[in-house]
Order: sequence, then structure tokens, then C-alpha cells
Amino acid sequence: MGTDTVMSGRVRKDLSKTNPNGNIPENRSNSRKKIQRRSKKTLICPVQKLFDTCKKVFADGKSGTVPSQENIEMLRAVLDEIKPEDVGVNPKMSYFRSTVTGRSPLVTYLHIYACHRFSICIFCLPPSGVIPLHNHPEMTVFSKLLFGTMHIKSYDWVPDSPQPSSDTRLAKVKVDSDFTAPCDTSILYPADGGNMHCFTAKTACAVLDVIGPPYSDPAGRHCTYYFDYPFSSFSVDGVVVAEEEKEGYAWLKEREEKPEDLTVTALMYSGPTIKE
Repeated sequence: MGTDTVMSGRVRKDLSKTNPNGNIPENRSNSRKKIQRRSKKTLICPVQKLFDTCKKVFADGKSGTVPSQENIEMLRAVLDEIKPEDVGVNPKMSYFRSTVTGRSPLVTYLHIYACHRFSICIFCLPPSGVIPLHNHPEMTVFSKLLFGTMHIKSYDWVPDSPQPSSDTRLAKVKVDSDFTAPCDTSILYPADGGNMHCFTAKTACAVLDVIGPPYSDPAGRHCTYYFDYPFSSFSVDGVVVAEEEKEGYAWLKEREEKPEDLTVTALMYSGPTIKE
């Protein structure tokens, strides 16, 4: 049998599957479109899904605006599913190696995305790396520990408490624990959830942060660092705490300058790209 005969036989068979006007039958066309739609859905990478979700959750973008509970749970669910490989990090990278220099280990900041409504980034901490106690004024922050074990200590302000000085306020401990990945995404809010917190890496750690809205000096959202002092360090009229509860409180004093023991280098993110 010649090549022309084979090809003509194939053409006849293909044409027999079309309708009289030569078009693909509608049911087959619809099935193909459904398959294409499913394929497109499966092609959305986790970091793109995170970006798309953030656009919805932080659509308002105003200082102090807390997303609805439905939106909070939606973003938390997306973050809970993200793995280190989804954002291109792993413990073998140079960011996570300890170096003996006599100084605090270098913390690496990987910028993923930022706009006036939200920012997405990764903090890479080698063992013993520290991000000192700092605040997130008028922000809602989602933190996902991608790998490693980290100690987190956080505080919330005690409202309307007398102060020993204008730069020192009473705060209540919200969290003081070790966390090991995989674990639930943590969330802090403008007025509760541990708005002031510090991170100490027990092992090499990577933390994926989503902040809405991000820090902005023009908008009055400044990053302030603090010293924390035991409750017994100050005696203030009108402030009384039971002896057995004193460890749950501390005085936070604003630091005039950025901590000397904090060394952060900013590098560009090299994981899967985001399409705006």
C-alpha cells in the first residue's frame, strides 16, 4: 500500500468524525475546552496563587484595616500549603550557613513583591540568627515557617496603662515558644496577636512573610525596635500585677537606633516568577 493511500484513508476516517459542515462536533469541542481549562488551573504555581490571593485579601490597602475573617482564612490556607521548593529555598543554600565572625549571623532578606497594599518576602536565618524585637504598626502580618526550628517571642500592648516614661510602655507576652516546620501560619494584627515580636533561629530557618500594608515612612508606618525589661524593673503607680503573673508582662522601651547586632543583606528572589 502506498503512502498516498494510507494518508487518504486517515483523512477519510478523520472526516467521518466531523459533522456535515466539516467542524468538530460540539460535544468534542466542549470536552477539549474543559481539558484546556483544567490544564491552565494546574499550571498556576503556588507563589502565583499566593500573589493572586494577596491582591484580593489586601484590596483595601489602608493602614489598620484588618481583612475579613473569610479572607484571613483564605490566605492562611494558601500559605499553609506552600513548601520551601515552591519559593526556591532549601537549607543547603549559602544563606543558611553559620560563619564564625564574632558578630551575630547575617540575616538574608529575599524580596519577592511589594506595592502600597502588601509585600511578600522571605527571611533566611542561619543557626542563632536573630531578628530583634520590633513592631508592625497598623499592619496585618502572616508568617509561614518554611523549614527549621525558631523561637518566637511576641507581645501586645496593655491598653491605657500608666507609663514610666514617654518611650516605655507595658506589654503582655502573647507567645514565648519554639516552633518547628511544618506548622500553622501565624498571624498578628494591628492591636493583638503579638504585634511586637522577635525571631531567634534554633536551626537554619526560612520564614515567608506577607505584610499588609507594608512599612512606609511617608504613611507613618515606621519600624521601631525595642528593649524588653522584666516587669519588676519599673515601679509605676497604678500598675499592679500578681506575683505569679509577672513573667507574663514586660516593659518595652524604644531603641533610638537600629540594633547593632542586626545585620541584614537584601538579595533578589530567584524562585518561580510572579505575573502581575
